[in-house]
Amino acid sequence: MASALALVMLGSPLVAAKRVKASPQPLPVASSLSGSYLSGRSALLAQDLAAASNYFTAALQRDPDNFYILDRAFVTSLANGNVTAAQLLAERILAEDRDHFLAQLAIDVQRIHEGNFNADMTSTVAQNVNPLSHLTFALVSAWEKAGQGKTEEAIEDLTATTGANWFELFINFNAGLLAEYNNNPRQAAEFYKAAYEIDRGALRNALSYTRMLAASGRQQEALDIIAEYEQLIPGHPLLVTLREKIESGQVIERVAKTPAEGLAEALHGLGIAVSKEGEELSANYLQLAIYLNPNNDSALIGLASLFEQLGDNERAIKYLSAVSDNSPMKRETEIQIALHYNILDNLEEARAHLEKLVESDPTDLEAITSLGNVLRGHSLFKEAESSYNQGLGTINEIQANHWTLLYFRGITRERQDKWEAAEADFREALTLKPEQPMILNYLGYSLVDRGLKLDEAQKMIERAVRLRPTDGYIVDSLGWVYYRLGRYEEAVEKLERAVSLRPHDPIINDHLGDAYWQIGRKLEARYKWNHARDLEPEAEDLARILDKIENGMKDAVPVGLASSADNK
Repeated sequence: MASALALVMLGSPLVAAKRVKASPQPLPVASSLSGSYLSGRSALLAQDLAAASNYFTAALQRDPDNFYILDRAFVTSLANGNVTAAQLLAERILAEDRDHFLAQLAIDVQRIHEGNFNADMTSTVAQNVNPLSHLTFALVSAWEKAGQGKTEEAIEDLTATTGANWFELFINFNAGLLAEYNNNPRQAAEFYKAAYEIDRGALRNALSYTRMLAASGRQQEALDIIAEYEQLIPGHPLLVTLREKIESGQVIERVAKTPAEGLAEALHGLGIAVSKEGEELSANYLQLAIYLNPNNDSALIGLASLFEQLGDNERAIKYLSAVSDNSPMKRETEIQIALHYNILDNLEEARAHLEKLVESDPTDLEAITSLGNVLRGHSLFKEAESSYNQGLGTINEIQANHWTLLYFRGITRERQDKWEAAEADFREALTLKPEQPMILNYLGYSLVDRGLKLDEAQKMIERAVRLRPTDGYIVDSLGWVYYRLGRYEEAVEKLERAVSLRPHDPIINDHLGDAYWQIGRKLEARYKWNHARDLEPEAEDLARILDKIENGMKDAVPVGLASSADNK
């Protein structure tokens, strides 16, 4: 899932980040077989799984014997969460192709969901030469046997499974799940330890291992591992909750209380792992995981993250909203819901969500900061500043990781023309993070724009460019510094580079147009201004750009000459 910080640290250095309506747009109704089919293809290219499912289903109704369309209707229906409809299509697919991996999986999952564990999975596992399908059905078979009361045999079969190098991680983790289901925490701890040592970067592995250490009476070892992770990701809700549970001596409950819940965990893990292979396949696994266990909060969060990547913020909100109220991740998901509403340009819902969180816990720094960021993104700078003030007021001792609060508050103060207070915030943030290019860029740009401390400002921005040479906004800042200093040829060079990095930013194109004008390339200047106009700048910027298109520019007076007394 995206963090609050990632959503707010975009945008031109002195302009509030532009809000983007990222959800897929409705596609037209198709009235023919070819129209439905082509519309389905277009929807897939647009990464709109809901529309793709609807179009391919409509196409199938017009051509029910077309196996390719049947396959597309099945896969997109499953990825879209229409699991029952997908299972009906899976039966039709298997009537023609018994080797169809996903169709067989959908039917097996349906059977286990219904509590039917009587199928013999041996041949299904053996005949699948594709590594992913081979491992998947080995896991299905293991939970099938667990449902038959043969959990120890299931563990033996699973650990005997051979295949690709990456199998080892999943086999050990799921053997741990099976041992945990079988009320054998010591055995589970050994399997989880093996998975943990293969991939210590996966929090899921660390949490599972520490849970079983605690369940088998090794509480201090578990707490030591948690302490290591809390150094890396302080305050993570899952770590905090588990630590408190262990410290208070609470019973560590099993993750999987039924075979269906165990298989859901297995499919969730594979669904996250295959996300790099494509969103459609990842969605298939995650949707089946939720079908098996609608209370699998991790799978819900995984699906929300997937739909966020697809640009479908409304679907992301739907899955995040389904996370259970008693989940340690509930507050974090509520924050993310608010940020999705913000991307949808629904300030009222975004603000209401965050204000409710802050009201329920006035010390929740993440919620307070997110509220400030949302308000700042809508140019409500005075209210955003109040949020940042509240956030800073919750901190007993400013640490290096608090630089963002000072930086964001500095932006709100600068936008309210409270320059002395803004500069103080930027400089304090810079003492916490001396090599942070965002701070160097914003402070340097602001100083140049005011004709203040030009040598220092130029060095700041040049340093920011060295730290982040492919950031179009920062390169634009350096070009604009050169422009303001009257070094127009150098400005053109940097601004052309900035445009190549951020070709669709109206302000950067506008800046390049200004620089072209000053070196006599007036036809190109008007071309860039017209392009900037077409890129939908903010209203204030649009008025200025239109005036230049109509009337051109006067010769610029370099700030170094206009305010030379300040450059000391």
